[in-house]
Amino acid sequence: MGERRLKTVFFGTPGFTAPVLKALLNNGGYDIVAVFTGRGPLAKLAEEHGIKVYQPVSLKKDDLVFEEFKNLKPDICVVAAYGKIFSKRFLDIPRYGFVNVHPSLLPEYRGPSPIQTALLNGDKETGAAIMLIDEKIDHGPLLAEEKYDIGVGKDLVEISEELFGLGAKLLIKTLPGYIGGDIKPREQDHSKATFTKIFTRGDGRINWNDPAQEIYNRIRALNPEPGTWTLLRSSGASEEQTKIINIKSAEIVNGKLQIKTIQMEGKKEMPFEEFLRGHPDFDISQLK
Repeated sequence: MGERRLKTVFFGTPGFTAPVLKALLNNGGYDIVAVFTGRGPLAKLAEEHGIKVYQPVSLKKDDLVFEEFKNLKPDICVVAAYGKIFSKRFLDIPRYGFVNVHPSLLPEYRGPSPIQTALLNGDKETGAAIMLIDEKIDHGPLLAEEKYDIGVGKDLVEISEELFGLGAKLLIKTLPGYIGGDIKPREQDHSKATFTKIFTRGDGRINWNDPAQEIYNRIRALNPEPGTWTLLRSSGASEEQTKIINIKSAEIVNGKLQIKTIQMEGKKEMPFEEFLRGHPDFDISQLK
Protein backbone atom coordinates (compact mmCIF):
# COMPACT_ATOMS: atom_id res chain seq x y z
CA MET A 1 0.00 0.00 0.00
CA GLY A 2 3.01 2.25 0.05
CA GLU A 3 4.19 4.47 2.90
CA ARG A 4 1.20 6.84 3.04
CA ARG A 5 -1.39 5.81 5.57
CA LEU A 6 -4.89 5.53 4.16
CA LYS A 7 -7.37 8.03 5.57
CA THR A 8 -10.05 5.72 6.91
CA VAL A 9 -13.56 6.28 8.27
CA PHE A 10 -15.10 3.49 10.34
CA PHE A 11 -18.85 2.81 10.58
CA GLY A 12 -20.14 0.38 13.22
CA THR A 13 -22.69 0.22 16.01
CA PRO A 14 -22.74 -2.82 18.36
CA GLY A 15 -19.92 -3.43 20.81
CA PHE A 16 -19.11 -6.83 19.33
CA THR A 17 -17.73 -5.09 16.21
CA ALA A 18 -14.93 -3.54 18.31
CA PRO A 19 -12.37 -6.11 17.05
CA VAL A 20 -12.68 -4.58 13.57
CA LEU A 21 -11.99 -1.05 14.77
CA LYS A 22 -9.17 -2.27 17.02
CA ALA A 23 -7.57 -4.16 14.13
CA LEU A 24 -7.50 -0.97 12.07
CA LEU A 25 -6.12 1.04 14.99
CA ASN A 26 -3.37 -1.52 15.57
CA ASN A 27 -2.32 -1.60 11.92
CA GLY A 28 0.05 1.12 10.80
CA GLY A 29 -1.45 1.41 7.35
CA TYR A 30 -4.67 3.16 8.35
CA ASP A 31 -5.25 6.64 9.72
CA ILE A 32 -8.70 6.53 11.38
CA VAL A 33 -10.00 10.07 10.91
CA ALA A 34 -13.57 9.50 12.12
CA VAL A 35 -15.91 6.90 13.59
CA PHE A 36 -19.65 6.86 12.86
CA THR A 37 -21.49 4.94 15.56
CA GLY A 38 -24.19 5.04 18.23
CA ARG A 39 -23.77 5.74 21.93
CA GLY A 40 -22.21 2.42 22.87
CA PRO A 41 -18.65 1.26 23.56
CA LEU A 42 -17.33 2.08 20.08
CA ALA A 43 -17.80 5.79 20.75
CA LYS A 44 -15.78 5.46 23.94
CA LEU A 45 -13.06 3.49 22.17
CA ALA A 46 -12.79 6.14 19.46
CA GLU A 47 -12.66 8.98 21.98
CA GLU A 48 -9.91 7.20 23.91
CA HIS A 49 -7.84 7.35 20.72
CA GLY A 50 -8.68 10.99 20.05
CA ILE A 51 -10.83 10.15 17.03
CA LYS A 52 -13.75 12.34 15.98
CA VAL A 53 -17.09 10.61 16.65
CA TYR A 54 -20.28 11.15 14.65
CA GLN A 55 -23.63 9.81 15.86
CA PRO A 56 -26.18 10.74 13.18
CA VAL A 57 -29.74 9.48 13.43
CA SER A 58 -29.87 9.05 9.64
CA LEU A 59 -27.59 9.48 6.64
CA LYS A 60 -30.37 9.98 4.12
CA LYS A 61 -31.34 13.63 4.44
CA ASP A 62 -28.68 15.12 6.71
CA ASP A 63 -26.74 17.36 4.35
CA LEU A 64 -24.58 18.66 7.19
CA VAL A 65 -23.39 15.15 8.03
CA PHE A 66 -22.66 14.49 4.37
CA GLU A 67 -20.63 17.68 4.01
CA GLU A 68 -18.60 16.84 7.11
CA PHE A 69 -18.03 13.33 5.78
CA LYS A 70 -16.99 14.72 2.40
CA ASN A 71 -14.54 17.11 4.05
CA LEU A 72 -12.83 14.20 5.78
CA LYS A 73 -11.61 13.13 2.30
CA PRO A 74 -11.37 9.44 3.19
CA ASP A 75 -9.44 7.04 0.99
CA ILE A 76 -11.51 4.11 2.24
CA CYS A 77 -14.42 3.41 4.58
CA VAL A 78 -14.80 0.26 6.66
CA VAL A 79 -18.24 -0.86 7.82
CA ALA A 80 -19.23 -3.45 10.44
CA ALA A 81 -22.91 -3.85 11.39
CA TYR A 82 -23.66 -0.15 11.08
CA GLY A 83 -27.36 -0.58 10.35
CA LYS A 84 -27.86 2.43 8.08
CA ILE A 85 -28.15 2.62 4.29
CA PHE A 86 -25.48 4.50 2.32
CA SER A 87 -26.67 6.60 -0.60
CA LYS A 88 -24.66 6.93 -3.80
CA ARG A 89 -23.31 10.33 -2.82
CA PHE A 90 -21.61 8.74 0.21
CA LEU A 91 -20.41 5.70 -1.72
CA ASP A 92 -18.78 7.85 -4.40
CA ILE A 93 -16.50 9.76 -2.02
CA PRO A 94 -13.72 7.33 -0.97
CA ARG A 95 -11.30 6.24 -3.67
CA TYR A 96 -11.40 2.61 -2.58
CA GLY A 97 -15.07 2.58 -1.68
CA PHE A 98 -16.86 1.18 1.36
CA VAL A 99 -15.57 -2.20 2.53
CA ASN A 100 -17.98 -4.19 4.69
CA VAL A 101 -17.29 -6.95 7.21
CA HIS A 102 -20.41 -9.14 7.00
CA PRO A 103 -20.99 -12.16 9.31
CA SER A 104 -22.20 -14.75 6.81
CA LEU A 105 -21.01 -16.58 3.71
CA LEU A 106 -22.61 -14.36 1.10
CA PRO A 107 -24.89 -14.44 -0.81
CA GLU A 108 -26.50 -16.38 2.05
CA TYR A 109 -28.12 -14.35 4.83
CA ARG A 110 -28.04 -10.83 3.50
CA GLY A 111 -29.62 -8.20 5.71
CA PRO A 112 -29.76 -7.24 9.39
CA SER A 113 -29.66 -10.57 11.27
CA PRO A 114 -27.33 -13.12 9.62
CA ILE A 115 -25.98 -14.58 12.87
CA GLN A 116 -29.38 -14.87 14.52
CA THR A 117 -30.87 -16.45 11.41
CA ALA A 118 -28.06 -19.02 11.18
CA LEU A 119 -28.66 -20.00 14.81
CA LEU A 120 -32.43 -20.08 14.40
CA ASN A 121 -32.02 -22.41 11.43
CA GLY A 122 -29.69 -24.68 13.38
CA ASP A 123 -26.75 -24.16 11.02
CA LYS A 124 -23.48 -25.81 12.00
CA GLU A 125 -21.35 -23.45 9.94
CA THR A 126 -21.35 -19.83 8.84
CA GLY A 127 -18.54 -17.39 8.12
CA ALA A 128 -17.26 -13.88 7.58
CA ALA A 129 -17.23 -12.04 4.27
CA ILE A 130 -15.29 -8.98 3.15
CA MET A 131 -17.24 -7.18 0.45
CA LEU A 132 -17.69 -3.85 -1.28
CA ILE A 133 -20.89 -1.97 -0.54
CA ASP A 134 -23.18 -0.81 -3.34
CA GLU A 135 -26.64 0.73 -3.19
CA LYS A 136 -28.38 -2.59 -2.47
CA ILE A 137 -28.24 -4.45 0.85
CA ASP A 138 -25.21 -6.78 1.02
CA HIS A 139 -25.29 -7.01 -2.76
CA GLY A 140 -21.82 -5.78 -3.69
CA PRO A 141 -18.86 -7.81 -4.96
CA LEU A 142 -16.85 -10.06 -2.66
CA LEU A 143 -13.18 -9.68 -1.78
CA ALA A 144 -12.77 -12.64 0.60
CA GLU A 145 -14.66 -15.14 2.75
CA GLU A 146 -13.71 -17.49 5.56
CA LYS A 147 -15.77 -20.24 7.21
CA TYR A 148 -16.60 -20.41 10.91
CA ASP A 149 -17.69 -23.47 12.91
CA ILE A 150 -20.66 -22.46 15.07
CA GLY A 151 -20.29 -25.47 17.34
CA VAL A 152 -22.47 -26.07 20.39
CA GLY A 153 -22.86 -24.27 23.66
CA LYS A 154 -21.83 -20.78 22.57
CA ASP A 155 -24.43 -18.03 22.88
CA LEU A 156 -25.27 -15.27 20.41
CA VAL A 157 -22.97 -12.69 21.98
CA GLU A 158 -19.97 -15.03 22.05
CA ILE A 159 -20.51 -16.13 18.46
CA SER A 160 -20.93 -12.52 17.32
CA GLU A 161 -17.67 -11.51 19.00
CA GLU A 162 -15.81 -14.44 17.47
CA LEU A 163 -17.23 -13.86 13.99
CA PHE A 164 -16.26 -10.20 13.96
CA GLY A 165 -12.87 -11.15 15.38
CA LEU A 166 -12.48 -13.51 12.44
CA GLY A 167 -13.74 -10.79 10.11
CA ALA A 168 -11.24 -8.30 11.52
CA LYS A 169 -8.30 -10.60 10.80
CA LEU A 170 -9.63 -11.35 7.33
CA LEU A 171 -10.07 -7.63 6.65
CA ILE A 172 -6.48 -6.77 7.57
CA LYS A 173 -5.26 -9.72 5.51
CA THR A 174 -7.39 -8.76 2.48
CA LEU A 175 -7.11 -4.97 2.25
CA PRO A 176 -3.48 -4.76 1.04
CA GLY A 177 -4.24 -7.07 -1.88
CA TYR A 178 -7.40 -5.15 -2.74
CA ILE A 179 -5.69 -1.75 -2.55
CA GLY A 180 -2.72 -3.02 -4.53
CA GLY A 181 -4.91 -4.56 -7.22
CA ASP A 182 -3.94 -8.18 -6.60
CA ILE A 183 -7.37 -9.09 -5.20
CA LYS A 184 -10.13 -8.47 -7.73
CA PRO A 185 -13.74 -8.00 -6.56
CA ARG A 186 -15.94 -10.86 -7.74
CA GLU A 187 -19.68 -10.64 -8.20
CA GLN A 188 -21.91 -12.65 -5.89
CA ASP A 189 -24.17 -15.34 -7.28
CA HIS A 190 -27.35 -13.33 -6.79
CA SER A 191 -29.54 -16.30 -7.78
CA LYS A 192 -28.54 -17.97 -4.49
CA ALA A 193 -29.19 -14.96 -2.27
CA THR A 194 -31.21 -15.41 0.92
CA PHE A 195 -32.39 -12.59 3.15
CA THR A 196 -32.82 -11.98 6.86
CA LYS A 197 -35.14 -9.71 8.81
CA ILE A 198 -35.18 -7.67 12.00
CA PHE A 199 -36.55 -9.94 14.72
CA THR A 200 -39.22 -8.53 17.01
CA ARG A 201 -40.57 -9.39 20.43
CA GLY A 202 -43.32 -11.41 18.76
CA ASP A 203 -40.74 -13.71 17.18
CA GLY A 204 -39.54 -14.63 20.65
CA ARG A 205 -42.69 -16.34 21.90
CA ILE A 206 -41.99 -20.02 22.40
CA ASN A 207 -44.31 -22.65 20.98
CA TRP A 208 -43.96 -25.63 23.31
CA ASN A 209 -45.33 -27.92 20.60
CA ASP A 210 -42.16 -27.37 18.56
CA PRO A 211 -39.37 -29.97 18.76
CA ALA A 212 -36.87 -29.43 21.58
CA GLN A 213 -34.05 -28.58 19.15
CA GLU A 214 -36.11 -25.87 17.45
CA ILE A 215 -37.04 -24.31 20.79
CA TYR A 216 -33.37 -24.34 21.80
CA ASN A 217 -32.37 -22.75 18.50
CA ARG A 218 -34.89 -19.94 19.07
CA ILE A 219 -33.68 -19.29 22.62
CA ARG A 220 -30.07 -19.27 21.46
CA ALA A 221 -30.72 -17.03 18.46
CA LEU A 222 -32.92 -14.37 20.04
CA ASN A 223 -31.14 -13.68 23.34
CA PRO A 224 -30.33 -11.18 24.65
CA GLU A 225 -32.43 -9.25 22.10
CA PRO A 226 -35.34 -9.30 21.35
CA GLY A 227 -35.56 -12.14 23.87
CA THR A 228 -37.62 -15.32 24.12
CA TRP A 229 -40.62 -15.67 26.37
CA THR A 230 -43.64 -17.68 27.37
CA LEU A 231 -46.76 -17.28 29.48
CA LEU A 232 -47.08 -18.86 32.90
CA ARG A 233 -50.65 -19.59 33.92
CA SER A 234 -51.23 -20.48 37.54
CA SER A 235 -53.24 -23.63 38.11
CA GLY A 236 -56.90 -22.82 37.44
CA ALA A 237 -56.14 -19.19 36.50
CA SER A 238 -57.72 -17.41 33.57
CA GLU A 239 -55.80 -16.05 30.57
CA GLU A 240 -55.93 -12.58 32.12
CA GLN A 241 -54.06 -13.80 35.20
CA THR A 242 -51.02 -15.12 33.38
CA LYS A 243 -47.46 -13.86 33.87
CA ILE A 244 -44.69 -13.48 31.32
CA ILE A 245 -41.51 -15.48 31.83
CA ASN A 246 -38.47 -14.51 29.78
CA ILE A 247 -36.46 -17.61 28.89
CA LYS A 248 -32.84 -16.40 28.93
CA SER A 249 -30.85 -19.57 28.24
CA ALA A 250 -31.24 -23.31 27.75
CA GLU A 251 -29.40 -26.41 26.59
CA ILE A 252 -30.10 -29.77 25.01
CA VAL A 253 -29.24 -32.77 27.21
CA ASN A 254 -29.82 -36.27 25.81
CA GLY A 255 -32.21 -34.85 23.25
CA LYS A 256 -34.31 -33.00 25.80
CA LEU A 257 -34.60 -29.26 26.38
CA GLN A 258 -33.39 -28.02 29.74
CA ILE A 259 -34.10 -24.41 30.68
CA LYS A 260 -31.10 -22.86 32.45
CA THR A 261 -32.05 -19.29 33.35
CA ILE A 262 -35.26 -17.26 33.34
CA GLN A 263 -36.44 -13.79 34.29
CA MET A 264 -39.90 -13.00 35.63
CA GLU A 265 -41.41 -9.60 34.86
CA GLY A 266 -39.90 -6.99 37.16
CA LYS A 267 -37.47 -9.51 38.70
CA LYS A 268 -33.79 -10.34 38.33
CA GLU A 269 -32.55 -13.17 36.15
CA MET A 270 -32.40 -16.46 38.07
CA PRO A 271 -31.52 -20.12 37.53
CA PHE A 272 -34.57 -22.14 36.55
CA GLU A 273 -33.84 -24.50 39.44
CA GLU A 274 -34.30 -21.59 41.85
CA PHE A 275 -37.66 -20.82 40.26
CA LEU A 276 -38.72 -24.45 40.70
CA ARG A 277 -37.80 -24.39 44.39
CA GLY A 278 -40.09 -21.40 44.84
CA HIS A 279 -42.88 -23.02 42.81
CA PRO A 280 -43.01 -26.66 43.99
CA ASP A 281 -46.37 -27.22 42.29
CA PHE A 282 -45.12 -26.06 38.87
CA ASP A 283 -46.07 -28.21 35.88
CA ILE A 284 -44.83 -27.75 32.31
CA SER A 285 -48.45 -27.62 31.14
CA GLN A 286 -48.70 -24.20 32.79
CA LEU A 287 -46.46 -22.72 30.08
CA LYS A 288 -48.47 -21.35 27.17
